[in-house]
Amino acid sequence: MGATPRALRAVVLLCGFYLLSLLLLALLVGLDVLALTRLNGLSALKVVFVSVLLAIPVVQGLLMLRTPRGEGPDGVPATEADEPRLWALVRELADATGTRAPDEILLTGDVNAAVSEQPRLLGLLPGPRRLYLGVPLLTGLSEAQLRAVLAHEYGHFTGGDTRLSALVVRGRTQLARTVDQFHAKADDRTAAERARQERAAARRITRGKKAREVDTAGAGFTYRAMAALYTAYAKLYLRSTLSTARAQEFAADLAAARITGRDTTASALREIPVLATAHDFYLGSYAVLGAPARLMPPRGEFFGGFGRMLAAREENLDRLRRRLPTEPASPYDSHPPIAERVRRIEELPADGRTAQAEGAALDLLTDPARTLAALEEAVLTDEARAFRRAADWQELLDTAMTENLAALDTPLGRALAAYSKEPATLPALLTAIDDGRLWQLAHRLPLSEEALASKGRAFREFARPVLRDSLHSMVLAEFSARSLLRWEFSWEHAATARLPGAPAPPRTAPPAGVLPVAPGARRGGARTVQAGRRPCQRAALALPRGQGRLLLPGQGRDGGRRAGGGRGARVVVRVTPGPARVEAGRHQATGSSWTPYTTMSVRKGTSSSGRSRRSRGKRRSNAG
Repeated sequence: MGATPRALRAVVLLCGFYLLSLLLLALLVGLDVLALTRLNGLSALKVVFVSVLLAIPVVQGLLMLRTPRGEGPDGVPATEADEPRLWALVRELADATGTRAPDEILLTGDVNAAVSEQPRLLGLLPGPRRLYLGVPLLTGLSEAQLRAVLAHEYGHFTGGDTRLSALVVRGRTQLARTVDQFHAKADDRTAAERARQERAAARRITRGKKAREVDTAGAGFTYRAMAALYTAYAKLYLRSTLSTARAQEFAADLAAARITGRDTTASALREIPVLATAHDFYLGSYAVLGAPARLMPPRGEFFGGFGRMLAAREENLDRLRRRLPTEPASPYDSHPPIAERVRRIEELPADGRTAQAEGAALDLLTDPARTLAALEEAVLTDEARAFRRAADWQELLDTAMTENLAALDTPLGRALAAYSKEPATLPALLTAIDDGRLWQLAHRLPLSEEALASKGRAFREFARPVLRDSLHSMVLAEFSARSLLRWEFSWEHAATARLPGAPAPPRTAPPAGVLPVAPGARRGGARTVQAGRRPCQRAALALPRGQGRLLLPGQGRDGGRRAGGGRGARVVVRVTPGPARVEAGRHQATGSSWTPYTTMSVRKGTSSSGRSRRSRGKRRSNAG
């Protein structure tokens, strides 16, 4: 569809909003006239009062004549004096596409590139243009891929997309504002009705009568009905305009392929979702890792560390590039699925062009380090900027993991605290196990209805995964509290916690025998560092491969807890069975007990785990 038909459709859709509003106002006026002529004075006044209340949001939407200007993202302006190489590339691509270069470049903290224009007279006359470039995008793209991205954005300029967007944005904003006002008034009416009924119920209780149930189902009905009318038209409006937006994206992709080549454009399209996923992971796992402890990365590293993580996890990124996201399409998507866009570009005839500029796009900046530091000041909130800065990433990891483990809250810990009415600690848990109360605690775990209804061995099988994961997290927390864990920071894999004297694993792959913290564990009080589905430098306990000894802290020399049969031998960890038996012993300096780790279990002198002494003895002999 050309620019003229698209402009005509945008005008028609915008006029539809005004037509709907005028029809509703005419209907309200007709109801007022009918009420004044057919009803008595008080009833007529009530109808007029309600119609006036309903007309106010409609009139406010009609009078919003000025197209709202989006605030846009925060960022650092890049002037031509500060960034001559970047501006030279921007102007070169503008000349190649036959369009006017932007008047301003804003460097943002997103994995995104976009253009905007502020036209005059509803898009009939051009206006100032702005180019938004995300610094994380520059960090992960090559210069050739950046050229393809810029050519795509300029395709929106040449197609008139940014000028026509003024009409589209105006209609969307007016519809959204009108619907929001109706919903807000309905919510206020519901809140007022609830308060009135609650006061009436309180008065009935003081008179010794039974309070009536609060029912606000009918409150604000007329407002919600008006909102439903506008919502139905808004859906039609969005489906029509967003289908055009998706077609504009395909056209811009073709423009990029024409300017920079098929292969370079397809490569850039594949790279953007990979960088977006990696950046989300980086923010959750590294950049905001110390937020609960009010600690931020070193200055300039909040965005600067992203490049080092990309370099260290290149193999993971390659797998993401080969597996494009396959999200389902929706009529309300502003962009087509990335897999469909890549498929269309790769189906174009080969043009024989290869990437001519393979340097990193970030190198186009005159001083990347200065830009990264300035971007932090522009993007981070005032609260985040007030956090203390870590000396390095290792300090950030140490402080954050200590804070997280100190406030760790596991399902087993909550069950133990509720059962014993005392703080949940690892010694308290071991005492409860020795007293035969393990499965009583298990009944307090957040299990499924099927698990809680089961009995005997079936129930124990349901409970064991939660018990195992929570126990492991509590062991980590106990070791951390006694300063027996040494955290190892890595850009390649999750952070690992090592016992004193444990050998480091090979650096080329994630360490063998790493046990992650229980996924069901959560922090109490402060906001958890984990963001949704992405782990945040998950703590792990790495032990030597094959066989070894685990030091259990807090055991005195004369405490009567022998490593082979007392409480000090209760928690042992299986990594990989080894051919050699590692005998239990005692640490000469502290009196703590050394315990062979051959299996992950909680053991007791009696058959509390559901197994007889004979079966446990057989398992111990087989493990050796």
